[in-house]
Amino acid sequence: MKITPLRIPDVKLIYPKVIEDSRGYFYESYHKEIFASNGIAADFLQDNQSLSGKNILRGLHFQVPPYEQGKLVRVISGAVLDVAVDLRKKSPWYGQYVSEIISGKNKLMMWIPPGFAHGFLTLEDENIFFYKCTSYYNRESERVILWNEPELAIDWGVASPVISDRDKQGMPFRSFDGIF
Repeated sequence: MKITPLRIPDVKLIYPKVIEDSRGYFYESYHKEIFASNGIAADFLQDNQSLSGKNILRGLHFQVPPYEQGKLVRVISGAVLDVAVDLRKKSPWYGQYVSEIISGKNKLMMWIPPGFAHGFLTLEDENIFFYKCTSYYNRESERVILWNEPELAIDWGVASPVISDRDKQGMPFRSFDGIF
């Protein structure tokens, strides 16, 4: 397993060791000691999975303290453009984002620590997205930033994705100054 920091170094891309043969493949998606030795000392409390068709955009979601969440995300089948936005006011990367394509084929995973908004755009007809969370889901603490917030200038690669009513009601980025 190889874990590498992205341009915002607290967000990490994880390359699991994949063992393939004629029967299929095996890979270890989580190893507490390896993660901790690479700066991911997380205690996961909840697993979530979603199924989405093509051009579905989910996000940009996060939970405010004391219910903030770190997420370890991966795609079981299909592919997504995964995006993390730094909301940590004192961070040198505040208001910046990183994005990576993760898929069932490349088997990459991404670690998104607390203090980030998260979203993804589905790229194939059927996409199964899985993530482990460091805090339980708490509806009252969930917040949504507009997916097309001009200040963030996220390049989603599509002009008109399918978006939920809740995500259409997202707030501007600056509405969340100083939360983290």
